[in-house]
Amino acid sequence: MSMENEIAHQNPMTAIDIRAQVNRIQEVMRSVMQDGQHYGKIPGAGDKPTLLKAGAEKLIMTFRLAPETEVEPLFLEGGIGYRVKVKLLTFDGRFVGSGVGECSSLEEKYKWRGAVCDEEYEETPVDQRRIKFSKKYGKVEKIKQVRTNPHDQANTILKMAKKRALVDATLTTLGASDIFTQDIEDMDPETLGRQSSPPSTPTQNGSEKKTEGTFTTPDDQYISDPQRKRLFAIARENGVSTEDIKAHLGNLGIKSSNEILKSQYDGIIAWIEGQKDEAEG
Repeated sequence: MSMENEIAHQNPMTAIDIRAQVNRIQEVMRSVMQDGQHYGKIPGAGDKPTLLKAGAEKLIMTFRLAPETEVEPLFLEGGIGYRVKVKLLTFDGRFVGSGVGECSSLEEKYKWRGAVCDEEYEETPVDQRRIKFSKKYGKVEKIKQVRTNPHDQANTILKMAKKRALVDATLTTLGASDIFTQDIEDMDPETLGRQSSPPSTPTQNGSEKKTEGTFTTPDDQYISDPQRKRLFAIARENGVSTEDIKAHLGNLGIKSSNEILKSQYDGIIAWIEGQKDEAEG
């Protein structure tokens, strides 16, 4: 049967059906989902919130769908990567939609980590280290970084690929792209920072003047207190100590849990969950 005939034999959704589905998604967002846990809005990156993995799971549950995952390793020179396809099925096994996601250790945030100390940086081969320039609160910082071991991140990278595929499948299948966006939380924090408005400084007459070329990170771009508590709760559930978290944050160039960006949150959670899997393995 041709695609045209197959579509003709299906019962298409009416405009009322489509409106009802959109209303259902919006109602779940208002009544069940929590900002910062199931979705989040990134300052300077548009008006639509980004859908997080926990939010995608809530929507899949709402419409009684079951994910089926297929994992394909990517053979990369000097790195590890995965391509994941998620199919969404009804409980009686009917296919309704799919999504694809990839992640690799060659991505910027997985490829490099902050050096533990100056000695580690100096003793690392020249082609395996670099100086990363970053701007925070209007000040330029130099961060000494070294290359990560991709094999240490294999589980985290797989989880991120699965998350991206699940969110993609949810948005595509439910037609929710006009409500949510995807992947903003995976953007380079510096890119997001450049999209934010420059800070204002008072002038002599009391008005505000934009400071050209200076950008700060808005407070609401950092994770909230509930997100921070959830992070440490997940750590306890997975047997990850506070010291281990601090060490991992240090490798990412983050000095405190108060400085975790929303764009980094899912990746850190995936790393924490991956520690239990590695311990059990």
